[in-house]
Amino acid sequence: MEHLKMQTADMADRNIEQIGALFPECLTERISSNGRVEQAIDFDKLRQLLAHNVVEGPEQRYQFTWPDKRAAIRLANTPTSKTLRPCRAESVDFDTTQNLYIEGDNLDVLKLLRENYLGKVKMIYIDPPYNTGNDFVYNDDFAQGKTEFEQRSGLFDEEGHQTIDPMQRNTEANGRFHTDWLNMIYPRLKVARDLLSDDGVIFISIDDNEVENLKKVGNEIFGESNFVGQWNWFKSATPPNLSYKIKKNIEYIIAYEKHKDNIRYSGMQKVSSSSDPFTKPQNSLKVLTFPAGSIQTNLKDGVYSKGIYGTDKFPNELLNDLIVENGTNSNAVSFRNKFIWVQSTLDENLKQKLKVYLSKSLVLSYKRAEYNPECPPNLIDQNVQVSTTEQAGSDLDSLFDQISVFDYPKPVSLLTYLLRFKNDPSSIVLDFFSGSATTAHAVMQLNAEDGGNRKFIMVQLSEKTAPNSQAYDAGYPNICEIGKERIRRAGKKIKEENKDKEAIDHLDTGFRVLKLDSSNMADVYYTPAETPIEQTLGFEAFEDNIKPDRTAEDLLFQVMPECNLPLSSRIEEREIHGKKVYAVDGNYLVACFDRDIDEQVITEIARMQPYYFVMRDASAATDNVLDNFDQIFNAYSKETIRRIL
Repeated sequence: MEHLKMQTADMADRNIEQIGALFPECLTERISSNGRVEQAIDFDKLRQLLAHNVVEGPEQRYQFTWPDKRAAIRLANTPTSKTLRPCRAESVDFDTTQNLYIEGDNLDVLKLLRENYLGKVKMIYIDPPYNTGNDFVYNDDFAQGKTEFEQRSGLFDEEGHQTIDPMQRNTEANGRFHTDWLNMIYPRLKVARDLLSDDGVIFISIDDNEVENLKKVGNEIFGESNFVGQWNWFKSATPPNLSYKIKKNIEYIIAYEKHKDNIRYSGMQKVSSSSDPFTKPQNSLKVLTFPAGSIQTNLKDGVYSKGIYGTDKFPNELLNDLIVENGTNSNAVSFRNKFIWVQSTLDENLKQKLKVYLSKSLVLSYKRAEYNPECPPNLIDQNVQVSTTEQAGSDLDSLFDQISVFDYPKPVSLLTYLLRFKNDPSSIVLDFFSGSATTAHAVMQLNAEDGGNRKFIMVQLSEKTAPNSQAYDAGYPNICEIGKERIRRAGKKIKEENKDKEAIDHLDTGFRVLKLDSSNMADVYYTPAETPIEQTLGFEAFEDNIKPDRTAEDLLFQVMPECNLPLSSRIEEREIHGKKVYAVDGNYLVACFDRDIDEQVITEIARMQPYYFVMRDASAATDNVLDNFDQIFNAYSKETIRRIL
């Protein structure tokens, strides 16, 4: 059986495969740094094929660049062997929920998500560091290899556990002020794009410190043609008096689609207190016939002769006599005017319970039974029922018993508003700078309102709260603890407020907590030929390549991405002849990490006919089990893909 790779894909290798598929004559081989033969691209041949469309050297061309840009691109493509370890104790409804809360550096997490959420996320919303000179940027390293950096920086101990906060302040005095921010945001957006579905969209909150650079990065990663627009959010009615030049009460939201389409965004549902006109001055004259009983009017009962009525400004020609009885037309009646509709459109709207009104001066107007949502304007404020950060802070304080746990949260109304733009009630929503988890709150709220089944994935670095803060005093040592507690409280509140709604008990307010950690596998697993013999002796000469502090469920969650299974997949734990067996997503993946597995266990697992079967290396009870392994599977489940750790 083959070993699982137990690390994410190297995107450079994937890119080579894609180029090779288009231009197979450009594929070649080379000797890598470790002495192995590997595929490579012959750029001389590729250059010949592309001919005059290749730009080289100092030739003038439009480009957006900064120091370390190449390293930022490489960082996005570099694989990671890290893993996500489940934490049942901090989860809510671990076995049934479809939602995820992930703690850890979002770049590594995004790479892990790319393995099994590639092209599956319908909407991404992020509120990254704004680079104000006071906030944090992620301390990604570009001058040396990531592994080397982790070893030298003190961020991780020998076991790979994070020891200090991998963040640093980026002050304006830093000569790399914009460069460091760009190095942070670029690889994360590059990986995030891979997660978006073909009809997916990303919304990014930002202020004016980096809005221009963000658009340039977005144009490069997502394509300028896929830029949707820029919304201005009225964030504060009382902005701080910190500037001598301008009070900033606006923040921006930049949006890109994976592949821009012509589908109309839905804004607010229009509620019309007044009637709408049937005509436009620039339209041509048309004749519309209104069936008997289709018009409501305050005209007195009687017959109104054909002719021109209305006003000088809005004339309306009646083409046949109108008979009014009991506030409606008792006969079919025709008008000539500069109508907005043709007859077929009127007929269709009348079927949809359109209400038509005729004034005393015989001017026509209408009201729909229900108006289609309007296209959202580029200003987001109270006119579209989105509140300010002051209101968001007040709401969050109320949720936490009047304790101020988070500064400047985004309002839930802002996120529900964005979610409705491309409303998909079964979508996956990702926020990889999740902060206080407003996005998760909004997903649950909207699901409660419309009966949807949206799922959220929250990703947040466990940034420490200030020792003198109310959050710290209340028992929240880092932002992750605030986010998780908010989801718990918001879920309970939403269910209580909607307790009379049908099926509200089935609303998913749970979340599965996963925490980023070093690989479950010892170094010998990845580089057996390079591992000193004195290290291998600690693993019984390769009999056990798994770190001693890792559980079977830890192993399962590192296996699931490689088997293309969502991290929210249903997991069933079974016992087969005294051995613990996991069945994931039905029997799609069956795994057993116990020792001393005998032929009885293998036979029962084979009879389950899983798509994948995974076990530990050297787990077989005897050599006979290994000898008969393939024979057993060939007898009961020949198509099963078998892998070992």
